[in-house]
Amino acid sequence: MRIAVTGKQGQVVTALIERGPQAGVEIIAVGRPELDLADPASIRRVLSDLKPDAIVSAAAYTAVDKAESEPELAFAVNAKGPEALAHVADELGIPVIHISTDYVFPGDKDGIYLETDATGPVSVYGQSKLAGEEAIAAATPNHAILRTAWVYSPFGANFVKTMLRLAETRDALNVVADQHGTPTGALDIADAVIAIAKRLATDADPKLRGVFHLTGSGEATWADFADEIFAGLKAKSGKTITVGRITTDQYPTPAKRPANSRLSNDKLAKTYGIVLPDWKQSTAVVLDRLLSEANS
Repeated sequence: MRIAVTGKQGQVVTALIERGPQAGVEIIAVGRPELDLADPASIRRVLSDLKPDAIVSAAAYTAVDKAESEPELAFAVNAKGPEALAHVADELGIPVIHISTDYVFPGDKDGIYLETDATGPVSVYGQSKLAGEEAIAAATPNHAILRTAWVYSPFGANFVKTMLRLAETRDALNVVADQHGTPTGALDIADAVIAIAKRLATDADPKLRGVFHLTGSGEATWADFADEIFAGLKAKSGKTITVGRITTDQYPTPAKRPANSRLSNDKLAKTYGIVLPDWKQSTAVVLDRLLSEANS
């Protein structure tokens, strides 16, 4: 099986490239200059040449705070690009798997978010990602939109790597404790995406299409996440980092974050039989890898 994925350096792209061979899948990362999401002709040319069995729409503008001052760029990358990709995929009869985000929700619900709950993003980034979801759904029925959250991995820039970097020069950190969600490993996302792509490429059942939530199991605050990271660091190195728990108001940012990013994964489990590992389990795996690499 051959899967084309947009983008060349993101966490999910890198995880797919690593996991693909283990699943007997060829992963081909495509991006500029060969494929430009602002140029439908380049999309059509590249996909026609590659003839993939599925396409993963993973390229995204993810600078949440910067998007507040660059809305046109955020919408160009997160909405217009996926829309063009989906139109070409529809012409070629190829299923699209689009990676989306918890930021499409306002974050003010008391309970866990379902796929059927009303959206209402409170940031430009979230608005641009929601526009991308809507554009893909309008362009092709042959899609699976996967909303994930709090992504981390051994690759790129993410919360785990930031905490470990800060721990090199500090023995105490303040971390927000009133935003709730679920840390999700990019390697786990990659495994799930490959399994979903295999089904979409071979099964026309409409139930396999639509919007699904895809996050790690369990829930946490950012402070809980930091505690888990530093517990792992202490076990490996003996170093103790104290986490101070603060409110969102005490850590102002240009973009507003959802206070509640907890997503229900029941639909994905019932439809595909996919349940991601507990976030603590996957965090331990990534920590072991990062700390081993740092000491090698």
